[in-house]
Amino acid sequence: MTDIQDYKFWFVTGSQFLYGPEVLKQVEEDSKKIIEKLNESGNLPYPIEFKTVGVTAENITETMKEANYDDSVAGVITWAHTFSPAKNWIRGTQLLNKPLLHLATQMLNDIPYDTIDFDYMNLNQSAHGDREYAFINARLRVNNKIIFGHWSDEAVQVQIGKWMDVAVAYEESFKIKVVTFADKMRNVAVTDGDKIEAQIKFGWTVDYWGVGDLVEYVNAVDGTEIDDLYVKLQDQYEFVAGQNDPEKYEHNVKYQLREYLGIKAFLTDKGYSAFTTNFEDLVGLEQLPGLAAQLLMADGFGFAGEGDWKTAALTRLLKIVSHNQATAFMEDYTLDLRQGHEAILGSHMLEVDPTIASDKPRVEVHPLGIGGKEDPARLVFSGRTGDAVDVTISDFGDEFKLISYDVTGNKPEAETPYLPVAKQLWTPKAGLKAGAEGWLTVGGGHHTTLSFSVDSEQLTDLANLFGVTYVDIK
Repeated sequence: MTDIQDYKFWFVTGSQFLYGPEVLKQVEEDSKKIIEKLNESGNLPYPIEFKTVGVTAENITETMKEANYDDSVAGVITWAHTFSPAKNWIRGTQLLNKPLLHLATQMLNDIPYDTIDFDYMNLNQSAHGDREYAFINARLRVNNKIIFGHWSDEAVQVQIGKWMDVAVAYEESFKIKVVTFADKMRNVAVTDGDKIEAQIKFGWTVDYWGVGDLVEYVNAVDGTEIDDLYVKLQDQYEFVAGQNDPEKYEHNVKYQLREYLGIKAFLTDKGYSAFTTNFEDLVGLEQLPGLAAQLLMADGFGFAGEGDWKTAALTRLLKIVSHNQATAFMEDYTLDLRQGHEAILGSHMLEVDPTIASDKPRVEVHPLGIGGKEDPARLVFSGRTGDAVDVTISDFGDEFKLISYDVTGNKPEAETPYLPVAKQLWTPKAGLKAGAEGWLTVGGGHHTTLSFSVDSEQLTDLANLFGVTYVDIK
């Protein structure tokens, strides 16, 4: 259940009858030209369709109502080509329940000093038409996005594309279903939360299934399918038996593949797009899912450990925004507090998403130390360098808060031979001290989603759409 349907965005241009039919015809032609060029730019992840020129309250309202009931429409993009009396937009905007982008632009990117006249001014009134339209959105307290600039500028196109990804993620959020195999880790506070409020606010469905229900799926996996996958993955990953007996190594890796195929079948059959496990409840399983969870995250499923359904859903949500690129469940593991080396080493027991790998992951088998099960197979690799965001979501009883800071990702400074897990180093751009103090002050948790493909502007847009507080630690 990780497929995203084919979405599109409608383009509605504001105008009025005052200027006559020829101006309205030109408004439509200009709008279609802009849309054509935007769709051809290669910077938009989803297509735009021209819908209508909005000239009356009636046709604008009907358009917005139609958008609400067309599941293929992820959002509406508006632009005031001429002056567009904003009272005409009130009812339609009130009814619209899809993401709304106000593109404040104009047809030409310059002022034609030699030829400009009042006919030109009647047609090209975006400079004050967009202000009239923006006022009514502000008056209505609409959580719309505003992008200003010429539609042909690549930076504007990229910004539109990033907003589209957020809009689609918002729509898909109401389809996210999380299964928790067992409950959360006992006595842990920050991973708990109000599932009913999460469904009201974000659309997330969170269901409990016993581990025994999963074990039935795991045990039913056909051995031939496991053998075929074992061979296939050797082209993708480096298989390193290390000090393990070859038979033990093969058995433990294949059992993780059995878990992978079993969990995936369970999720697919029952319509789940995210899941959690808990090392405290593994009855009937030989190993804590490690490689299995990593492969499922690489497929696009959301995941978090210890029953943390909020982070599992958040990870799935941000994988939608990022098209499953370099976005991973993460946990703050340990700190480097030396001056000049300040950093957080992030990892988890086993389950670090290989979409952030900078080297070819190795399939290794090592003891775990908790859970009381067989030595689990896992992917071991180093994370990547670059700009990223580290994000968490916390439930404070009266509200959810989305909390993040911008970070610089780095590879670990040295190997960790006695910690055979995937690892990612990062440092808050605010500085480790300021970033950590800010995080601790606002109650950010230790489970996060780390993404090299999502940025704080997109997180701001997401929080606005959901109507939740966003804390961006600077």
